[in-house]
Amino acid sequence: MALKSTIFKANLQIADIDHGYYADHALTLARHPSETDERMMVRLAALALNAHHLQDTCHGDGTLAFGAGLSDPDDPDASLTDFTGRKRLWMEVGQPEDKPLTKACSKADAVVVYAFHHAAEVWWKGIETKLTRLDKLQVWRIPSEAAQDLARLAERSMQLQATIQEGAITLSSHLGSVPLEPLRWK
Repeated sequence: MALKSTIFKANLQIADIDHGYYADHALTLARHPSETDERMMVRLAALALNAHHLQDTCHGDGTLAFGAGLSDPDDPDASLTDFTGRKRLWMEVGQPEDKPLTKACSKADAVVVYAFHHAAEVWWKGIETKLTRLDKLQVWRIPSEAAQDLARLAERSMQLQATIQEGAITLSSHLGSVPLEPLRWK
């Protein structure tokens, strides 16, 4: 019998000072049995970092949502889709291969990857030259220690605040706060 995903609910209050975006999001995350709390929380942070595109790109008329993630490799970890069904933003977390990223760039206006694992530098050195031609792609590095700290905030029902200022995000709940500053690789 296959293991089922675990459902997490998150009420996320975003204060993105950099982009003037302030909103509350009621989110449902399905955590695949092989997904860690760390990866799930990096997905949540990635969504918060890019939520301003809902207003900036879609003028409020779009859907910001989590994809099937590990359950379906052809589905983004998170995405922004406008009212016509067009993928405006495709977000991936981890260390994806070059072919799925190339495919994602053909399906979406922009693709953003957030690498967070301690082996991310090795992954990046091995794949960097294969990704240089992908103009729609951005690659960001989440510091390993901060990603591990995010896992401490994971609960089945979460009340989270995300404050984004000067390119850094602080994710907070009653369990504490985790500041992280993504580093842009591409």
